[in-house]
Amino acid sequence: MGKTGRIPSLKPATSVRITTLVDNYSDVFLKNSDHVLRPPMVKEGRRTPPLLAEHGLSFLIEVWDGQDHHAVIMDFGVSNLAMPHNLSALGVDPAEMESFVLSHGHHDHIGALKSVLGSLPHSAEVFVHPHAFLKERIHSFSDGSEVPIPSLKKEDVEATGSSIIEVTEPTLLAGGYMLTLTEIPRQVDFEKGMPTTYYKKEGQLYKDHIRDDQGLAILVRNKGLVVITGCGHSGIINTLFYARQITGSDKIHAVMGGFHLTGPHFEPVIASTVQEMKKFSPEVLVPCHCTGYKAIRAFEREFPEAFVLNAVGTIIEL
Repeated sequence: MGKTGRIPSLKPATSVRITTLVDNYSDVFLKNSDHVLRPPMVKEGRRTPPLLAEHGLSFLIEVWDGQDHHAVIMDFGVSNLAMPHNLSALGVDPAEMESFVLSHGHHDHIGALKSVLGSLPHSAEVFVHPHAFLKERIHSFSDGSEVPIPSLKKEDVEATGSSIIEVTEPTLLAGGYMLTLTEIPRQVDFEKGMPTTYYKKEGQLYKDHIRDDQGLAILVRNKGLVVITGCGHSGIINTLFYARQITGSDKIHAVMGGFHLTGPHFEPVIASTVQEMKKFSPEVLVPCHCTGYKAIRAFEREFPEAFVLNAVGTIIEL
């Protein structure tokens, strides 16, 4: 499969359900809507356990085609606290997952990996780009200071007994109903990536373009594409262009995940991102995690019908 080629074998699903296992926000008073279910405060006469939010992300993604059902988990949050707790509170058994996907190797997406994978009674497949295992990743700032970026170690995955499936091009999983958006071309002029990210190798400093960044695409019959991102380091607009290109489906039905539009380097492109997003006209828009408060407010204002405020435990049904 070439990076620029179309993937004709992506199967259309009849329905998709995305459950947020970890995100930055929790709110027990959010209401249900047409395609959005919030976790109940009371179930069977008892108050449900509180869900934990943290600066991280994890999704349970399920697809159906008639009786055919597939389920994967994407990402593991930032700590070993929120995801294991929320899995239990939501009644989600990770042993029932068909496979696991890592959007990239940064610390806020791998926190509970060893705990969750290590608890499984069997080996699991973990789909990950090999650059997720880059060592000595850092933020390097103009004043000369450096901040390490805790990142994924191959031995951490292997120690759980899981199998690493390295993906360097779009790859089908979940019975052909999901497609990794891997090696996303950077073509939009205002999506320039994260300027502070570097890695060290043999004493030399190299620019880290976060090539391991990848998302997922799902095709919903008669609706269009559902695109899910981790942090969207490739650029959310780049990601949507690529999803359309390699699937041959022009319609973007839903977009969900981190868009990484927070902080001084990214807030200046919020307006451009919103304007480009309007051209895709998604019917469901769920910015999460690293999108940032200012960008989330902008999406809410400009997409009043499509916008969903995400929170831990939210279920999006498509």
